[in-house]
Amino acid sequence: MARGWESKSVEQQIDIARQRQGEHRVRLTQEQMEAERQRDMLRLQCTRMKNQLENCAEGRYRQTLEEGLKFLEKQLADMS
Repeated sequence: MARGWESKSVEQQIDIARQRQGEHRVRLTQEQMEAERQRDMLRLQCTRMKNQLENCAEGRYRQTLEEGLKFLEKQLADMS
């Protein structure tokens, strides 16, 4: 049964890729690509810190993580 679901997922991905081939893709400048990479990196760091906060029991370390998360979220907001 798992194979059936897996093959359907693959078929869907192939269909979506074929549909996208016909669409005109927007080309990004080097600066836009770098900004997008920067946003992705900040989002990843935020996710990592949120996961660490969920598992953190020590007060001082938790406070440091919360401050770091606020800083990263502010940077993300400034980029938008």
